[in-house]
Amino acid sequence: MKTVEYVQEEEFDSLLTPNSGLIVFDFTATWCGPCKMIAPLMDKLAEEYEGRVKVAKVDLDQNKNLAKRLSIRSIPAVMIYKDGTLMETIVGVTPYETFTEAVTKLL
Repeated sequence: MKTVEYVQEEEFDSLLTPNSGLIVFDFTATWCGPCKMIAPLMDKLAEEYEGRVKVAKVDLDQNKNLAKRLSIRSIPAVMIYKDGTLMETIVGVTPYETFTEAVTKLL
């Protein structure tokens, strides 16, 4: 199974361009139990939509400024961007179908 890679704040900003397509960011932390529960779902999403959607993780302990800038107050938080614009935010542990439905409607 494909493992989703971590990105830092600088890379997060450079990924979001007007023609970047669909990008799913999983905002997480190593100490977060619920985050560990959705990690395999993000890996599955990356595998299922490979070539059509980029999936990345952001460790908020290492990117505190980004968390503040995006007003992230609860994790896990999954933010879906299309061409640099935030389209959807899903907070908490949710079924895999919630993520696939959100991605599919934006493709």
